[in-house]
Amino acid sequence: MEEFNYYNPVKILFGDKQSQIADILKADGHSEVLFVYGQSSIKKTGLYDEICESLKNANVKFIEHGGVSSNPVLSHAREGVQKAKDITAILAVGGGSVVDESKAIAAAAGMKCDVWELYEGKEVTSALPLYVVLTLSATGSEMNAGSVLTNEETKEKLSFGSPLVYPKVSVINPALTATLNENYLVYSAVDIIAHVLEVYFTAEEHPKIQNRFCENIIKSVIKTTEIILKNPNDIDARGEFALCATWALNGLTSLGVGECSFPNHMIEHSLSALYNVPHGAGLAVVIPAWLKWFYNETKNTQVDRFAKKVFGKKNAHEGILALESWFSKIGAPITLKELGINKKDVDKIIKNIVRVAPKWDLEKIYNPDVLKEILNLV
Repeated sequence: MEEFNYYNPVKILFGDKQSQIADILKADGHSEVLFVYGQSSIKKTGLYDEICESLKNANVKFIEHGGVSSNPVLSHAREGVQKAKDITAILAVGGGSVVDESKAIAAAAGMKCDVWELYEGKEVTSALPLYVVLTLSATGSEMNAGSVLTNEETKEKLSFGSPLVYPKVSVINPALTATLNENYLVYSAVDIIAHVLEVYFTAEEHPKIQNRFCENIIKSVIKTTEIILKNPNDIDARGEFALCATWALNGLTSLGVGECSFPNHMIEHSLSALYNVPHGAGLAVVIPAWLKWFYNETKNTQVDRFAKKVFGKKNAHEGILALESWFSKIGAPITLKELGINKKDVDKIIKNIVRVAPKWDLEKIYNPDVLKEILNLV
């Protein structure tokens, strides 16, 4: 196991505790906040009214910034920064997209800079405090320091990270996810698994405890997804699913593993940047193809272990097929055609990936020839 330092300051409130967030904001000295949320779902479920009422009862004023898209975009984040000029904190109510855009607004407003500078590598030196009420478990953004955003003009989907944008408090109430449609659950499941697999396969070291931790997260996601698809109101299963999402990308899975990378995310980000496909849907297409290429190139025994420990299969090839089949079984796409993307666009996709690959420090491995080989396996 490699040496490591670990830091995560996020306070998690698990359960039916969203009404407490207003009092927490007040106690922390915030009298006016930017209330960031997505489309219309929180209004349909009554959560919007509940949050507004609790803020008013706590005498916390708020400016609304609704309309965050499932793939959050630069122009909308810039609008949020303009609204955040006179506020002291940000309240994000939604899924990972809402939290990610809120982090961008928090940092850009705190630094008084343009949002996109953060994604181009500008160091974050100041940020407004962020508070979260989570309505969809997938990205782990409620307990990590990363943010992803798409520049709709340049078709670049990039990320930045800073300890200054860790949420102060995140409420995770599994019941709030029960009203989301089936597709959101499926794509979330794929995203969680992707976060774990990227570390599991690409890490320099594979400590036994980390192997078992990663495998159990994946198996728990598979089990709880199937339970929830049969019974959307199973709150216990949703609770376990939510914790899997949080633990998958809050730094725990990568402790002691040395360097690791996220090539599947790099490739998928170009799909969602160019075609606005759901992130989890794009990952379901990319992961099996990447795994086939990865194993053919490296014969990495970690893939054999994955096949045996997660799916009870004899070898890597059977394990990869089992994962791909499970994605299809739960309703995730596994081909470019299912995403509505023409195979003739592969060269266009590759050009987009090559342009952003240096941001991921992966340009040496994932050159155009390798990327074509992977995408031709889809």
